[in-house]
Amino acid sequence: MTNKQELKVGIAVLGTVGKSLAKAMDQGIPGVKLTAVAARDHAKAQAWLSQLVHKPMLMTYEEMAGACDIVVECAPATILGDILTPVLRAGKTVVVLSCGGLLSRPDLIELANESGGHIHVPTGALLGLDAVIAAAEGNIHAVRMITRKPVKGLLGAPYLEANGIDISQIKEPVRVFMGNAREAAKGFPANLNVAVALSLAGVGPDETVLEIWAYPDGELARNKHSIIVDSDAAKFEMTIENIPTENPKTGRITAQSVLALLRKAGAPLRVGT
Repeated sequence: MTNKQELKVGIAVLGTVGKSLAKAMDQGIPGVKLTAVAARDHAKAQAWLSQLVHKPMLMTYEEMAGACDIVVECAPATILGDILTPVLRAGKTVVVLSCGGLLSRPDLIELANESGGHIHVPTGALLGLDAVIAAAEGNIHAVRMITRKPVKGLLGAPYLEANGIDISQIKEPVRVFMGNAREAAKGFPANLNVAVALSLAGVGPDETVLEIWAYPDGELARNKHSIIVDSDAAKFEMTIENIPTENPKTGRITAQSVLALLRKAGAPLRVGT
């Protein structure tokens, strides 16, 4: 594949996941090229980018929308609209990791529909989304998800602070939330994008039942998600234990999921739904 045929990719922004993606893409992925990045601190971003062999341009979200075919959003959900709006308005594709933010911004989905743009939610820290999507072609009776995280992966969540739930000194596992994916997206915006992705693949955010458990320090080293799906096509249970990055709220496999998506975009053979 020649450079003219390469898909131009932008990353917004250079946080834990963004840096991991940039490093991996700098090593080369057939059919795609890291063209641009956006960052809140340009001086710090320029210093970090100096280590790359193929340095992308630092751009604003608007500039990136014009220069790139695909933009990967890996930023706080609070700036989701700032990143997505120019990309979708340009009729381009955006890969969204902060998918919980989409539940309160249906206008972004409508914008994609009107402009011919695309919003792609990757598998991320879950497994089996292909099976859930396939089951949704029939009738899904119920979807339940149980998330277990170390205390440090949940500290600071708005739901805990709003309800006066202190988990900093717990000595045994504590269930801190029981509700649906829509409520979890509001209460745990940095933690439960996985639940929203599951809900979008299956029965929707209001019908996807979710439990969140906090585990004392030292008792649980990985973020653990268990999913139970009952449908007219199949009944299946899945469990994944994700190794966290230096950011305890994010698993290593999240960035790898995006890399797999980008590799598939430029590949002659694509496996999976």
